[in-house]
Amino acid sequence: MAPTAVALPGLERFTQGQYKEIALGPKAYEKKIEEEGTKDQPKAAYQNYLPVWDSNEKYQPLEPFTHYEHGIDADVSFPELLGSSVQKVDLTPTIGSEIRGIQLSSLTEAGKDQLALLAAQRKVLAFRDQDLADLAIEDALPFGAYFGRLHIHPTSGSAKGYPEVHLVHRGIGDTTAQQLLTERTSTVAWHSDVTYENQPPGTTFLYILDKPTTGGDTLFVNHVEAYHRLSPAFQERLHGLQAVHSGIEQSESSRSRGGVVKREPVTSVHPVVRTHPATGEKALFVNPQFTRFIVGYKKEESDALLKFLYDHIAYGADFQARVKWDEKTVVVWDNRVTGHSATLDWANGQRRHLARITPQAERPFETPFKLNEQQTAHRNNGQEKAHGDSN
Repeated sequence: MAPTAVALPGLERFTQGQYKEIALGPKAYEKKIEEEGTKDQPKAAYQNYLPVWDSNEKYQPLEPFTHYEHGIDADVSFPELLGSSVQKVDLTPTIGSEIRGIQLSSLTEAGKDQLALLAAQRKVLAFRDQDLADLAIEDALPFGAYFGRLHIHPTSGSAKGYPEVHLVHRGIGDTTAQQLLTERTSTVAWHSDVTYENQPPGTTFLYILDKPTTGGDTLFVNHVEAYHRLSPAFQERLHGLQAVHSGIEQSESSRSRGGVVKREPVTSVHPVVRTHPATGEKALFVNPQFTRFIVGYKKEESDALLKFLYDHIAYGADFQARVKWDEKTVVVWDNRVTGHSATLDWANGQRRHLARITPQAERPFETPFKLNEQQTAHRNNGQEKAHGDSN
């Protein structure tokens, strides 16, 4: 049986979040200009990836499926993925690695297993000099499908004939980001992808097709490290809490812009702290674009807790990474343990065009709270100080 929208008392009072979408979708799309270019801007480099929005394209609610996590099977020495000829440079101590010297499209199943695990461990991987964009789309999709059922985005433009390809596209002359900055101070919008789904994405792939000369980087944040930075007492309090994630605003935004809604929106309830099935790591699983409220909390209580968590994640520059897009770059990340945001910081009207393949994963779950040795020492130290202060 297909999952239905969550029916919770007072839901309508909470599902009024600020959705991140600021592109105009089909209203802003100039097909001829994208295909032919202008005197100042070239035509789209990958025209088979130009977006289409088909109002007749409709899909039934997603059915539950059993996800198999391939990272569990990985050889932790990564022999197929990180061989002697491969160069790996970590972007920061806690998140992000840049990798050269391996072609993702040629990985064996063992190599793909290792890719799933490394993405979970390092959170985001930037592979340079890749051929994924140059493959026929029908050859690129099976690569992604190894990692899970391919998600069809309910509102985005997609490649013609390939609804599984989610396109991130800002065409020549698109100035919506500058319009946004007349009302806001920043274009940053932290989120994890489509968390309103009953089974949100896991290992995810985004590859560049066209890019501005400079700008348009993507920011990533480590939700595992964000969880670790909290005190043991606060971590323990978050365990057992659940939050509602909503796709309603995304669909309403698309309709208001003359866009499409290929599948009716849903809401789902997920734990605030989830556990990764391959690493066992715990991560915060909330984001301001799709999370609406904490189940069982009054509005003011829910808003206060979520604002603290959102700010904690957003201000965590010491557990974030910035990926700069070069030609033929493929970025692989694990949506279960990260958040991300585009930076819409270029104003010269150049095209930014990327394709995302989005395998779904398991339904989020949590495991019981348990202190590790470092946390136990921290808690014991705090108790000793409190005892000493009382004398």
